[in-house]
Amino acid sequence: MAFRLSPNLTVMANAAQKAAKRLLRDFAEVEQLQVSIKGPSDFVSQADLRAEQTLKEELNKARPGYSFLMEESGASGSDNWAWRWVVDPLDGTTNFLHGIPHWAISIGLERRLPDGTSEMAAGLIYAPTVDEMFWAEKGGGAFMNERRLRVSARREISEAVFATGIPFGAVSPPRRHAFSRTLASIMPHVAGVRRFGAAALDLAWVAAGRYDGYWELGIKPWDMAAGLILVREAGGYATDPEEGEPRDTGNIVAANPHMHPKLRGFVLEGMHPPARS
Repeated sequence: MAFRLSPNLTVMANAAQKAAKRLLRDFAEVEQLQVSIKGPSDFVSQADLRAEQTLKEELNKARPGYSFLMEESGASGSDNWAWRWVVDPLDGTTNFLHGIPHWAISIGLERRLPDGTSEMAAGLIYAPTVDEMFWAEKGGGAFMNERRLRVSARREISEAVFATGIPFGAVSPPRRHAFSRTLASIMPHVAGVRRFGAAALDLAWVAAGRYDGYWELGIKPWDMAAGLILVREAGGYATDPEEGEPRDTGNIVAANPHMHPKLRGFVLEGMHPPARS
């Protein structure tokens, strides 16, 4: 990449590109594995684990004092960390399993503040199948490869396209019902709702202005860590539906400044429908 990245982002980009090489090889084998004895699910689990190990080794080699929060292996390193990597080695696993080329590696860098809270200091999301690398650093803006990103400028909800994650079988009934209510109330007002199956890329695409907003309930820190800073550095808002920090609740509404309050209102109504008289 010709663009000059900061030292931390250079570490993140190098680690992501190294992990991507093996993931791309594994992805090329998915169709053959649909009929293998081993089975595709087990294979993808191994692809996840191998990618996570590569990322952990590369990040730890470059920044040996940093802690980790990773999808597969959980938290490791000091509990009193000053810096922590938040990593999803393969966001969009179901897409990967089905041969759908919409998945990504997501790496966030979290910094602990003097008051004990934390903030996202940098984030990188890499989609290897299309060679798109989204990255941002606190106060430095958001970029895709070498192009600066801005959230969309749309103001009218009738022109908006929103992204979301549709709950699957293991999701609790209250969350499924909240999603159904939100979707039913939004659909008549918008140009479209999309579900592409990779939360990190949904957030990256909000930052890039491809989507006007995104919402989802009950996602994990590694799903959103890098995407949060991308959206914010691209001029958008990323909160939970009650305007809190999404990393604390797992619920997220991300959008351009015009759409955020409107989308947040729909999601809140879905979560807390008015009582019937």
